[in-house]
Amino acid sequence: MITAVDTSVLLDIFGADRKFGPGSAAALNTCLTKGSLVACDVVWAETCAAFATPASAESAMTLLRIDFSPTNSTIALAVGEAWRAYRRAGGTRERVIADFMIGAHALASADWLLTRDRGFYRRYFKGLQVMPSLD
Repeated sequence: MITAVDTSVLLDIFGADRKFGPGSAAALNTCLTKGSLVACDVVWAETCAAFATPASAESAMTLLRIDFSPTNSTIALAVGEAWRAYRRAGGTRERVIADFMIGAHALASADWLLTRDRGFYRRYFKGLQVMPSLD
């Protein structure tokens, strides 16, 4: 099983979030026992912003055994289509296109997505299996 990991889960863990950190860490460990972990380029970039240097971010991701899994043109085109549908349906700027990239990448490249934001992904990415962090 391949689990795509969302930024929220990683920031919970790396930031030692008191409320969500323990549940996110437990869920990540559960996923790791079932297979491999991947994060798309957007998740790597968003996570890197929480570290003092890119090298320290990469070390942390390596320590958690999270592989870099970039998006490709097929995924990017699916993102554009999903974003357009979202905006046409009245979607506000509350969501950014990066959220759609994470969902489309997980749908195309993993068996499920580990996230705290399960409602959004279930709504816009039909067929995506979502494993919630243990909040």
